[in-house]
Amino acid sequence: MKQRKPDFQQFLKAVTRAGRPDYLPAYEHVASDGFIAQWLKLPVASMTPQNPEYWKHYVRFWMDMGFDCVPMEIPLNCPLGQGHGGFYGGHTVGSEAMVMIANRRDFEQYPWPAEDAPLDFQAFETVGCLLPDGARIVGGVCAGPYEWVSWLLGINGLSFLLADDPELVGMVFERIGRLHVSATRQLAQMEIFGAIRQGDDLGFKTSTFLSPELLRRHVFPIYSRMTQAVHAAGKPFILHSCGNLEAVYDDLIDGCRIDAKHSFEDAILPVTQFKQRYGGRVTPVGGLDVDKVCRLPEKELRSYVRQVAEICFADGHWLLGTGNSLPDYMPAAQYRVVLDEGASIK
Repeated sequence: MKQRKPDFQQFLKAVTRAGRPDYLPAYEHVASDGFIAQWLKLPVASMTPQNPEYWKHYVRFWMDMGFDCVPMEIPLNCPLGQGHGGFYGGHTVGSEAMVMIANRRDFEQYPWPAEDAPLDFQAFETVGCLLPDGARIVGGVCAGPYEWVSWLLGINGLSFLLADDPELVGMVFERIGRLHVSATRQLAQMEIFGAIRQGDDLGFKTSTFLSPELLRRHVFPIYSRMTQAVHAAGKPFILHSCGNLEAVYDDLIDGCRIDAKHSFEDAILPVTQFKQRYGGRVTPVGGLDVDKVCRLPEKELRSYVRQVAEICFADGHWLLGTGNSLPDYMPAAQYRVVLDEGASIK
């Protein structure tokens, strides 16, 4: 795999649909610490972000793979219940174990962070100092407005409150939304950021978790304010969201004005079909089936990558990558094949 210097302008051409990049840029939303350790052959999985060496290895990992950016995200300064295992490889025992708000009294007593200090910016600043020339951060808040509300209230609590106290649900979304917008605005204004990305898993295989009407009422207005802040800074906005979003793609593209969409699953809508339906209005990001990347023999894997690229990169507006993430169980050698084949596509 030929190494090249990062050039974030090529990434921007693909995402903003402003000309054809000189090569096919790559992007991933998340790489597990286990995969990073496997790639670098270092015990990164046993490190924590508080270790000064962690972020050095993290930046080296993305640059070693030939990326033009370092994807990363930091959570809001909003405490969760004891069942939460952390945002860096921890595990939870379900959303109900993270619940912090069950009623209006809980809402009033919850230790909301100051709106102008919604998260700890130190990790972003640390990574910014480690970036080589030509590279930028593509990042944002860890977890989106829907996910944060579903954690603070719990899935069960959110469901009951939508019937018993919908006004309280709106209050929680409004408060979380203000924190997201503040964080996004501040990050977008930082020179080290080339684009803002927001992850917020809105659905599952057959539909969205909340009805389209509730998403339009509570979630999409927050997205719109976020994209406005990002676009005002002259940067693109990438939405990562798992699930079947067919009923709300027009809302996301035309209403919220996202620039790119990440997370695709063949069982829901293959990225090639998404490209054919929506590619003139929004840039698809990634979409290679994780199972295929993990298990196909090299010759078949190369053919698969090229077949997807022939459709998605025909106009130059696509980023190479998986449909979701780089998990522990993905063989690094398999992903090297993906990147190597991608490097030969112009």
